[in-house]
Amino acid sequence: MLKDITNYDGIYLACGATDLRLSVDGLSIIVKQKFEMDPFGNYLFLFCNKSRNRLKGLSWDRNGFVLYYKRLDGAGARFQWPKEPADVRTITIRQLRLLMEGMSIDPPKGFGEVKARDFC
Repeated sequence: MLKDITNYDGIYLACGATDLRLSVDGLSIIVKQKFEMDPFGNYLFLFCNKSRNRLKGLSWDRNGFVLYYKRLDGAGARFQWPKEPADVRTITIRQLRLLMEGMSIDPPKGFGEVKARDFC
């Protein structure tokens, strides 16, 4: 039986694009070497391709890796994936739900502060 999403100790995004031709071994090497994290930990690691229409998830489940895959179909369907190539970013379950529904995980930027000026 697969793990409930609420049971992970953390959910991590590999920001920027990842070559999704990589499978379990290649993705776990990225987690270990590039992110300096333990791929065997109780975590979910998420990776997205350059076109932002495919996503892979990697997690360890007691006696083996689980590899999740989602491909968006439809004209212009894209994940709102962080484009900056920062190493890794932690997200909440709520942010994961937003991401899977096609919304941004970052809050929208509001208006900046306006200061009163003298009109004399």
